[in-house]
Amino acid sequence: MRTGRPGRRGPVTEARTAPPAATPPADAPAPAADPPSGGRGAARPRAKAARDAEFTAFVRSDGTRLRRSAYLMCRDWHLAQDLAQHTLARMYAVWDRIREETNLRAYSRRVLMNAVFDQQRRCRGAEVVLADVPDRPDPAPGTPELRLALVDALARLPVEDRAVLVLRHAEDHSVDAVAAILGVSVPAVKMRSARALSRLRALLGEDFPDR
Repeated sequence: MRTGRPGRRGPVTEARTAPPAATPPADAPAPAADPPSGGRGAARPRAKAARDAEFTAFVRSDGTRLRRSAYLMCRDWHLAQDLAQHTLARMYAVWDRIREETNLRAYSRRVLMNAVFDQQRRCRGAEVVLADVPDRPDPAPGTPELRLALVDALARLPVEDRAVLVLRHAEDHSVDAVAAILGVSVPAVKMRSARALSRLRALLGEDFPDR
C-alpha cells in the first residue's frame, strides 16, 4: 500500500534501509557473557562449607568431653547424648556470631549447663531420692569403681554445686571461668566448691582426692 508521493518518503526509506539496531554486524565479536545473576550466590556455598568445616572440627575436638560432662551432670548416657546434641544445635544456629571472638569451649558449657538446669526443673517433681552410698572397700585411685562411686556421689549434690565441681575439677576451668559460665560471682563459686567437696568427702571417705 502506497502512502504518498515518492519524493516525500526520505525518512521512511532511511528507517527501512538502515540495519536493525538490535542486530550486530556479522563479523562483530560475541559480547561478553554477563556474570550470573547470583554472583554472590556462588560464594554462599563456599562460605557455608567453610563454616560447616569449622563447626565439625570443633565437634570432633570437644564433643567427647562435652558428652562426658553432660553425663557427670545427669548420670544417664542417653540423656547426656540428648543434652550434648541440644548444645551443639544451639551453637550451630549462632556459629557465624560466635566462631571467631568467643571462647567456644566455655560457651558450649554455658549452653550445656543451662540445658541441664532446665531439664532438672522440668523433672523436679519426678526426682527419685537416692540412698546413701553403701559401705564398700576403698576404691583404688583411677579405677572404674572410683569413677562409679564419684558419679553416684555427684548425683546426690544439688545441681548447682555439681556444676561447679564438674566445671572446676573435671574440666579444669579456672574459678573466674566457672563464674562466667554459670553467671554467678567468684565468691559463690568458691563457696559452692567448698561445700560440694565437703559433701563428697562425707560420702566417699577422707581418703578420696579432691581432684
